[in-house]
Amino acid sequence: MMISGMFTRRNRRPKSPVLRTAWEALDHGDVPGALRQLRAAGEEQPLAEVALVVGRAAEAVGCDDLTKAAAAVVAEPERPTALYDFGYWCVERDIARVAVPALREALRRSDGAPVVLRELVAAYEHDGRHREAVRELSRFEGALADWPDRYLLVFNAVLAGDLELARREHALLSDPQDARWQPARERQNRVLARAADAQRASSLGPSDLRGWQYVSSGTVLGTLSPHGFDAGMNGRYAWLQDTPGLCLRGLLRLRALLSAAELRPRSVSLLPDRDSRILGLAAAEVLDLPAEPFAPGRTDTVVVAYDLDGAAAHDGGPEIIGQLFERVPGQVLHAHASCWPDPPAITADSVALLHQTVVAPWGEQLRGSADGGVGRGPADDRPEAEVAATITGAVPEPDPDGAGIPDGETEFTAFAAAVRESWLRGDRARVKSPGPVPSSRFE
Repeated sequence: MMISGMFTRRNRRPKSPVLRTAWEALDHGDVPGALRQLRAAGEEQPLAEVALVVGRAAEAVGCDDLTKAAAAVVAEPERPTALYDFGYWCVERDIARVAVPALREALRRSDGAPVVLRELVAAYEHDGRHREAVRELSRFEGALADWPDRYLLVFNAVLAGDLELARREHALLSDPQDARWQPARERQNRVLARAADAQRASSLGPSDLRGWQYVSSGTVLGTLSPHGFDAGMNGRYAWLQDTPGLCLRGLLRLRALLSAAELRPRSVSLLPDRDSRILGLAAAEVLDLPAEPFAPGRTDTVVVAYDLDGAAAHDGGPEIIGQLFERVPGQVLHAHASCWPDPPAITADSVALLHQTVVAPWGEQLRGSADGGVGRGPADDRPEAEVAATITGAVPEPDPDGAGIPDGETEFTAFAAAVRESWLRGDRARVKSPGPVPSSRFE
């Protein structure tokens, strides 16, 4: 089959109106715009036409594997292996939502082939659709292999918020014969242990963000946003201009967490990026501990990051992030701000707040001008210690009153005390899923 250039022929344009819009975006060289149209098109579009658009987009950016797979679906849209390959490469190229219809059809046409089922589950997981992953796996429950299929059922049941199913299926899991699955087994044991602890002080209901954040990732979430509960935010921030008061509130919650866990750190470790150094100096003051530059392997210390993504972007950051992946005795990793739609490379033990976009208090924040306009002001370039003093000297943001679920000091301390036995266990592997508590996302 001649593949090169096949997607640009004028006589091979999609007929579906929404897919024609995506095609027209490609006419103008707008590959991201075309992919946005594809994601928004729904899952009932003709697969051959979807593949036509995807193939042209892939060809434009040099993704030969996806280009070839798309061409095969255009030529034979009913062939299961073609549909599977197309779905596989869509997942690999980070367009899992586009992969789902092709993989569902491949599963139907292959009579539930396990390899196709697993790839469909991977596509659902990639898109945070854990309930649908559970539904598909449950359809074949009698034929599931323990590893990986039943493990995947437990994994997705937790992230869908169905602990009853997760515990029942977990009890049926045999010990893995392949040693490569042992870390996954241990990780799942820790997840369910965290769930048992969290339920002693938390509802683990559909809007219990702090509880589910802990169950799924092991992170204790310090504060809940009081904004947008009626708009589906459920305790997460969307776009946030951070304040010294919010930073101080997060550090006070960190102090309460350490006390509830009966930890006695001996120092605060400063990461090298400016944002983290500012917050770390403030943390040292709040915790009444000496501050010293981060050193891998140091025990009994609180490593403070303003934002782990910012820390990773600094010179030497990737190496430091790698050093923080494995846990050191007595080491606590605290991040003030964590992006929930695209989490950082490692999972912090304590996070003050979850956001979609954040601007640090000393960053280039939006400000009103004398003429009534709005623009970005200059960053605060004072020495780090002076900026840190604005945090320790701030009035902490008050506990929210009457918005969302209770987030007072009493509720937080009770939660921290309840989970102390299962906190700080295992590695700090990244958890991509937001879990069973949804939040609205803004493009």
